[in-house]
Amino acid sequence: MQSAYRQTKDAATRTRYQAVMLYSQSYPVAEICQITGCHRNSMMEWCRKYRHYGVAGLTDHRGGAHRAKLSTEQVEALHDKLETYTPRDVLGPKTHTASGQHWTVEDLARAIKGWYGIVWNSRSSYHRLLARCGFTYQRTEKVYKSRREREVIDFEAQVEKN
Repeated sequence: MQSAYRQTKDAATRTRYQAVMLYSQSYPVAEICQITGCHRNSMMEWCRKYRHYGVAGLTDHRGGAHRAKLSTEQVEALHDKLETYTPRDVLGPKTHTASGQHWTVEDLARAIKGWYGIVWNSRSSYHRLLARCGFTYQRTEKVYKSRREREVIDFEAQVEKN
């Protein structure tokens, strides 16, 4: 284990090795979690994997950029599209906001499904994608889509007269 710890360059795998080594040396679990920055459940799972699979069970198998649904080129193209077009340009009048001028998660999801045929199950995936494209989170408008502007103006004028 010491040899594998010294040879690995992957930080996540190195943390796992360190946690398991400290646990095998009877360090208190709370102290191991504080030293490594891991959660108790994760550390206990790593120890179980080490007992069952040995050092090979501790390698980091989480997905990274290679598991992304959009390639780097597609994200760059998406960035250009989001900068160039408004949701109303792409989706017509059926945008999530009344004006259709600002990208929302819902509008982005519909556009990506149309352009690339890709759907994520998590809203946070769309939030991260918007952030990668340089967009920041803004609260949506509090205007009903069915609002008739002309009638609202007439009503406000009528209220001012009275």
